[in-house]
Amino acid sequence: MNGLIHFFASVGEFTQFAGRALVAALTAVVKPGAWVPQFYSVLIGALPLATVTGIALGAVVWMHTHAALARTGAVEYLPTVLAVAVLLELAPIGAGLIVAARTGASLGAELGAMKLGEQLDALEMLGLPPMRVLIGPRVLACILALPLLHVYIAALALLSGYAAENIVGSTNWLKFQTASLKELYPEDVIPAGLKTMVFGFLIGIAGCYHGMRAEGGTEGVGRAATAGVVAACLLVLAADVLLVGLIRVVL
Repeated sequence: MNGLIHFFASVGEFTQFAGRALVAALTAVVKPGAWVPQFYSVLIGALPLATVTGIALGAVVWMHTHAALARTGAVEYLPTVLAVAVLLELAPIGAGLIVAARTGASLGAELGAMKLGEQLDALEMLGLPPMRVLIGPRVLACILALPLLHVYIAALALLSGYAAENIVGSTNWLKFQTASLKELYPEDVIPAGLKTMVFGFLIGIAGCYHGMRAEGGTEGVGRAATAGVVAACLLVLAADVLLVGLIRVVL
């Protein structure tokens, strides 16, 4: 019983924290000096892994789909299948998990170290609320960086798929590009992009929340970083299922 009460109390605390973080993030929009450095940190830090992920996704999806479509005589649909799979699902979830793993840990560790070093208390004594000064800009940076990583991974995946298909010699760039865009509509692509912004928000608040709750010295910083990663990944995966279902119902 006590465990159940603790669970619902934690959910309520996290929900309240998320609401305050959203307000702080929206407020930080007008202060680029606060969030732009964090934005570059999230974006540039994720680029190496995003590059490998995009290239690998395109090649792997091409190999699977080419073999399956070749057996049914429908290889001409491969660019369409690749574009739909990558743009609508694989690139968004790939970008989300990359940032969740990297930024979720760094946010938890960074804010955890600041809390244990009493820097957060010092900010409050100076009249600078940590929610507005630290958390808002970091959450906003995650929200804005995820859509760009989504586009970057998707573009690399399509180029990788085209390169693989071109090696086989069954297409050219014009035919591949036309077939890729054939079944992509704004009502599909735009929600996929907006979904990544939700991922960014969840990653930001997960890392910051666990960082702000760190305790127990240097071991506490490690636990906060780990908890930030786990929570961010779980939230991204859960949100993906819920948002895809919601989008299908609405559209």
